[in-house]
Amino acid sequence: MSSIYQIKITLKGIKPPIWRRVQVEGDISLHVLHKILNCAMGWTGTHLYGFRTGGTYYGPPDPERMDAVINSKTVKLNRLVYAEKALLVYEYDFGDGWEHEVIVEKILPPEPGKAYPLCLAGARACPPEDCGGDYGYLELIDIFVNHGL
Repeated sequence: MSSIYQIKITLKGIKPPIWRRVQVEGDISLHVLHKILNCAMGWTGTHLYGFRTGGTYYGPPDPERMDAVINSKTVKLNRLVYAEKALLVYEYDFGDGWEHEVIVEKILPPEPGKAYPLCLAGARACPPEDCGGDYGYLELIDIFVNHGL
């Protein structure tokens, strides 16, 4: 088994923060990481996604897009991220524009008998799908609070 990456995922633009801490095998593809992040955050995985780091964009191939996108199924996390404190931006649902900060907190040896991926901690429920991004979510919260729902 490869090294274990402990990562913290924080949804940007929402206060107080919505976050998760997960451990994943370092040799997973970015596409598999996308699926894990969706599960951990509570997204359904029905929208397009992408990762950004150092000016390079990774995601599903799309012949209609004019910019260069490296296929996320072919890039392994441990080939992209070599050290702790590395940062990726994960975008989910291009219409709503949910951006997540993904920080590699630790790179660890695997623990015998432990199954990965593993969600260690987190705070607050994820916004519902298709609510209009951070502004739509804040508006939705305001409606709930002001109408006693």
